[in-house]
This record gives sequence, structure tokens and C-alpha cells, in this order.
Amino acid sequence: MATDHQNPASKQQQPGTSAFKLIIYEQENFQGHCHELTGPCNDLQEAGVEKVGSILVLCGPWVGYEQANCKGEQYVFEKGEYPRWDSWTNSRRSDNIFAFRPIKVDSQEHKIVLYENPSFAGKKIEIIDDDVPSFHSHGYQEKVTSVRVQSGTWVGYQYPGYRGYQYLFEKGEYKDCAEFGAQFPQIQSVRRIRDMQWHQRGAFHPAAGAN
Repeated sequence: MATDHQNPASKQQQPGTSAFKLIIYEQENFQGHCHELTGPCNDLQEAGVEKVGSILVLCGPWVGYEQANCKGEQYVFEKGEYPRWDSWTNSRRSDNIFAFRPIKVDSQEHKIVLYENPSFAGKKIEIIDDDVPSFHSHGYQEKVTSVRVQSGTWVGYQYPGYRGYQYLFEKGEYKDCAEFGAQFPQIQSVRRIRDMQWHQRGAFHPAAGAN
């Protein structure tokens, strides 16, 4: 799904026919060879992308993965500019991205329940139509081992303030932390993923997430 373009910036002003579109640049600050994606790509290197230096999301949202075949650390991208790796992650573990897939956002409503223990047991925190930068400030200081997403699409973070490892939560059930890609049952902030279909002004600003 990757195609090489020399001047994709001109496409920004044109309404895209695809619901999903991002442009990968092999160097920081949108320099070097660039590649356009309009659908999932399980191995960027096989598609001819040598390095992900910066990313321009024209239509999203998307999730990138540290390893091929959508494995490893996750990075959520919404419409906007990501000039270098620390604009899409502050976990500091890796600056590699080897796979991408679009995120389906099909609900205007958002409800998520996070549980202390596996299989939806123990203490819980329920969040409806809100972003929560700190679970502690809401009185929840437990670990998060299982999650139920009743509506909407969410991203959870290892630390307060939307920092650390990111975990994508789409509608469904996650009976233990391995099912959402976490090595440890630690989530301390969560926010909604929104797109232009429901929220015309967009959602998260990458610069704010990097501070």
C-alpha cells in the first residue's frame, strides 16, 4: 500500500478520496524520500520504506507499531504533523516503526471500564465521554489488568499526563494486559481517539503530547 511520491505536500489542500491517508518521510522535518499509505502495511521495509523520520497524517487516525506484523510498542497518530520521533512517543525505548494500520472510529459516544484484576475483577474506574490525564486525581490508584470498551476508541498511557507506553483500545474486551500489548498492568491516563467524521476540529495536538 506504500507508494513513493516526490511532492505530496500539495495534496494537503485537496480533499482525499480515502478515509485514511498518511505520508512517511525517511528523514526528520518532512525531508527525504516519502511514501504514502492509504491502508494497512504490515512491513514498511518490504514496501520500500527504509526509515521513518517524520510523519504527516492527512486523514486518520492510525496506529504504528515498533515491529513488523503489528507487534511491539504502539504509537497512535491523529491528523497532524509529527516532525520527529519524540513527537509521537516519549517512552524512549525505540524510535522504530515497521508497521501501520488505520484505526476505525465509528462512534460519537465513548465509554470504557478499566479493572484492577484479570477477567474484569477487582476495583474499577469507569469513564464516559471524557479524557482523564490522571487516574490518581479521580481516586483510582490501582493497577489496570483488564479493560472493557463499550463504545468509542481510546488510547491508554502508562503514566499520568498521556506519557509512556501507549495502548490502543478498540471496542471489545481485553481479559488481561497481554491482550492489549502491555508487559505490566500499569495505565494511569486515558483519552478518546476522535476523527474528523465526528469532531470537525480534530482532537489531540501532537505538540501538546510531547511537552
